[in-house]
Parts: sequence; C-alpha cells; structure tokens
Amino acid sequence: MRRRSDALELAVLGLLHDAPMHGYELRKQINGLLGWAYSYGTLYPCLKNLVRRGLLAEHTATPNAYLGGRRSRIVYRLTPDGKEHFAQLLAQAGPSSWDDEQFGVRLAFFARADAGTRLRILEGRRTRLQERLEQFRTAVQRTRQRLDDYTSALQAHGLESAEREVRWLDELIEGERTGNRRGRGSRPRGGSGPGRPSEEERNQSR
Repeated sequence: MRRRSDALELAVLGLLHDAPMHGYELRKQINGLLGWAYSYGTLYPCLKNLVRRGLLAEHTATPNAYLGGRRSRIVYRLTPDGKEHFAQLLAQAGPSSWDDEQFGVRLAFFARADAGTRLRILEGRRTRLQERLEQFRTAVQRTRQRLDDYTSALQAHGLESAEREVRWLDELIEGERTGNRRGRGSRPRGGSGPGRPSEEERNQSR
C-alpha cells in the first residue's frame, strides 16, 4: 500500500505544479491519470499530510453565484517547498520507480525529468519486465498440461502483454538515446493503467 500512496503523492504534486485545484477536480484528474478509483477517503488524508509537511497550502475559494456555486471550496496549491520536493521525486530513478504502481505516474511527468533520469527509469522498467517474462515462460512450461483452456488463455494474455510492453519500452529507450522522441507519446498496446490504448488505437491495429 505504501507504494500506491507514494504514487498518489507524486500525482498530486505533479498536477498541482501546473495550477491550483480543489479536491473534486484533483480527484477527477488523478483518477483519469492513473486509471485508479481513488476515493475522497484516500485523497484527503494525503492532501492534509502534504499541507502539514508544508508542501501544499490551502485557501478557501469564494463560491461563484453566477456559476451556480453554493458553498466555498478549499483550493490547494504547491508551495516553494512542494515544488522542490516534486523536483527531487522526479530525479529519483531507483527500483521503486520501475514498479507498476509508480511507473505510469512517473511517465505522465517525464517531460519534466532530465534525459538521464528518463533513460534509467525506462531501462529499469524493461529489466523488470524481462524478468517477469522469464517467470511467465517458466510457469507456462511447467503448467501447460495441467491447465484448462481459460487459465491457459489468461497466461498467454499476460505473456503477450509483457512482450508488447518490452517492445514499446525498446522504442522509447531508442528515442531517448538518439534524441528522436516521436515514440514518447505512443502507448503499449494491450497494456494497463496510464498506458492502456484507446478503442480507436485498438481498431487501427487490427
């Protein structure tokens, strides 16, 4: 759970780096960014913690009667310490940044990270997935004769998804090394989370 809360903190800081937001808009943006259904019961303790640490400031926005506002809302903004902390988080490229919980949100803010950090994270993520691929292949070989069709299909799907993401990472890594980053906005087909393709992309790939 700690890794997911770290990803939430990074997402909050990253989104508020662009503009102040109230809790409702922030929750909507985070859920869209991460593909996770964060509740207010999860988001607000995170916000309060960041306020206590001096990374966020809050103020009460006066309701706009013309726009139908009926009550005031608390708006959060990044403090100078919050901006510095966000920059420090972006500069980290250790194993936690390769995990499923953090990789997607880090990728969302890649444009603000330096090239060396981006490359280390991409290469680390690729190594992590290659290890996962070997585990998948070993499991398939060991259990192929004992599984029903549905479980076998699930295993095959996991294997294919990991292989696609490795190929996608190879493209991103090559782009970082050569300075040709046209592929940075592309997504791994068949992935999950922030890298999940749209219905239009799936139709175009058929």
